[in-house]
Amino acid sequence: MILYIHGFNSSSQAGKAQELKRWLAARNRGHEWVAPDLPDRPAQAIAVLSELIENAVTPPKLVGSSLGGFYATHLVAKYDLKAVLVNPAVHPGLLLRMVVGTVQKNWHDENQTYTFTQDHLAELTALDQLAPKYPQNMLVMLENGDGTLDWQDAASYYRNAHQLVFQGGNHGFTRFPDVIDLIDRF
Repeated sequence: MILYIHGFNSSSQAGKAQELKRWLAARNRGHEWVAPDLPDRPAQAIAVLSELIENAVTPPKLVGSSLGGFYATHLVAKYDLKAVLVNPAVHPGLLLRMVVGTVQKNWHDENQTYTFTQDHLAELTALDQLAPKYPQNMLVMLENGDGTLDWQDAASYYRNAHQLVFQGGNHGFTRFPDVIDLIDRF
């Protein structure tokens, strides 16, 4: 199983999730793709992901994008799994302080809204780690053209993990189709 973990206000309809799904299907491995639409509350999202991991027949490989990379980092620490992190969020409890009290919309369903609260922030902070546990189990892929998150924060935080830093690109990670084979082999 390859468990794709989407980012903040995203869903299983995210471009990278769908690209991975198509790639696996083209190799008659579509059954390996799992990408749940996660609740906006971090604790609930981790509960959903933990249940999938605990019920998996074999340990899944995690692929986390942005906030999904943060969640994957927590799950690697909890379950000693392998994970590929794509432009991962580092310390999102600090990054998202400025959106407390604002209404958020899902990127793929504008009718799905919620208010980001102090409770969201507290749950993110509770999941945070001073340093990633089992960094040898992580492959971090960064594009230095990411205008949403500072790629250097991730490069520093994950300094003991395997890393690939690409020139240019953006937060959506433009090279994703080109690195799926590498993700699969990690």
